[in-house]
Amino acid sequence: MGKLASHAELSQFLGSVERRAYKHAVFAVRNEHDALDIVQDAMVKLAEKYGSKPAGELPLLFQRILQNTIRDFCRRRKVRMAWTTLFSSLQPKDGEEEFDPLDVLEDSENQSAPATPDESLQQKQTIALIEHELSNLPARQREAFLLRYWEGLDTADAAKAMNCAEGSVKTHCSRATHTLAAALEAKGVKL
Repeated sequence: MGKLASHAELSQFLGSVERRAYKHAVFAVRNEHDALDIVQDAMVKLAEKYGSKPAGELPLLFQRILQNTIRDFCRRRKVRMAWTTLFSSLQPKDGEEEFDPLDVLEDSENQSAPATPDESLQQKQTIALIEHELSNLPARQREAFLLRYWEGLDTADAAKAMNCAEGSVKTHCSRATHTLAAALEAKGVKL
């Protein structure tokens, strides 16, 4: 068992994962405000219940908490929407242009930012296409893909976070990769 995480280490860890966790939640729930709530809830749960765990255990614990919080939110939303549909004609309004909190977060460690405005525009357009295609993936494929390639978890840790077998993670990642590649190639993007 490793050294227990200090308050500073816990704060530093949460600061390092907040942007990726937010994007992960946005892909899952497709609503920025709900995604912020989910990430905050996951961070609070980690700090309250596991804040005294060794620092090396925090990434996997946080990913499991985040995934469970997203699933819980989706279950509650499904039940809420079923009752709302039965008893009223109120539907959520999609497609509204809103403030993106990622635009104001400082990213001083981004070493891959392009040097020219043209490259920056091309990079933003490619990222937007990838994010759009990620949001179209089935939930388990998206979850496996993000855990493996975005969060950098190995297959075993991703399987633990997803509560499934390692073979399932590999299958979901393979399918997601092929689907994303085909969708992007159809739009003229070759990575």
